[in-house]
Amino acid sequence: MKVILKGNDKNMETVLISACLVGDKVRYDGKGKYDPRVKEILEKYKLLPYCPEVMGGLSIPRDKSEILTYLDELKVVSEKGKDVTKNYLEGAKKSLSPISYMHVKKAILQEKSPACGVHLIHNGEFNDKLVLGDGVLTRYLKEHGVEVYTIDEFYDQFIKENK
Repeated sequence: MKVILKGNDKNMETVLISACLVGDKVRYDGKGKYDPRVKEILEKYKLLPYCPEVMGGLSIPRDKSEILTYLDELKVVSEKGKDVTKNYLEGAKKSLSPISYMHVKKAILQEKSPACGVHLIHNGEFNDKLVLGDGVLTRYLKEHGVEVYTIDEFYDQFIKENK
């Protein structure tokens, strides 16, 4: 993991960001999901790209996975039925070291992801339907006092309003 800096301002706050949003090709389909607003965010913040699925040992590409939202316990399965819960939990737990070391208080995560969903995740039936819920990393970060935002929320609250 490397921190992305713009300029040389070492006093900028560091924000964890889903690695796919900075263009890293870490998604299940082997693609990135670059968001051009990242350039503006870099004017005010250092970014720490993080992919919990990769950090949890899953490959690129990999089978699409979803949280089984109809269960009382946390269970993440691939579309082929493989239980990948341990990988998602491991990837979330590994975030604690860099967020502690870099004093991260905010995160920008990719909505709808079983790891990074902030408000919406797929329902666990692989039918493209969404339900209210948090991804595994989102839950973990919130439990550890990190404020979690979608890129839309972060941009509107911390970038657009301060222009």
